Amino acid sequence: MLNMGLDDLRIVGDRKDLDETQVRTLAVHAGRVWEQARFFEPNAAGLRAAIADCSLAAGTTRRLGQKRKSWGMTPAQFANLAKGHGEGTVAVVFGNERTGLTDEELDCCSLAVNIPAGKEFPSLNLSHAVQLMAYELFTAFDERKRGYEPISLERLGKLAESLSSDIAQVGLYKRTGAGENERFLREILSRAALSEGEAARLERLFHRIAHVKTGSPPDR
Repeated sequence: MLNMGLDDLRIVGDRKDLDETQVRTLAVHAGRVWEQARFFEPNAAGLRAAIADCSLAAGTTRRLGQKRKSWGMTPAQFANLAKGHGEGTVAVVFGNERTGLTDEELDCCSLAVNIPAGKEFPSLNLSHAVQLMAYELFTAFDERKRGYEPISLERLGKLAESLSSDIAQVGLYKRTGAGENERFLREILSRAALSEGEAARLERLFHRIAHVKTGSPPDR
């Protein structure tokens, strides 16, 4: 949970039934999640109390049917729904390791979430299910910019034109080949989704190749 920025743990069960030494050993540096965890009666009524202040509660299950919600969202679909759900508290409900959520417990939830898995062995360990759900929520809500922005088509056209010009300088084109090869460069480079840094480096490389061949200035 703490890896993904979550720390509000609510346990429908008795604290005395859990081995605190083992919990702290496994938690390593995330012990505060356990320390501030809230406990509720170990039954459906306790579950309803645990999520009473939530505006949305998703029950995780691999078994669906008429009495267990008719369909289930994927973790990513639920995360996107949660992001657009306003300022209310959103809960993800997990059953125990052995049997999962009962019909009655799942009925307490707003909707079901089903983690896609292979048909031969679709049951995930509880810790893995928690991590997957927490990851999808984290990435949906994380506002930090990641990756890069590919160059625009306008910039791409100028890049293809520049590379084509350098190729022409070294004498690789026949009289009628320049236009066709420039189109080829533009199309293949568009599929590469280049960043501005990559585009500029490619330009410098072709400029230097042209300089070695012709003696023209390498940087333009």
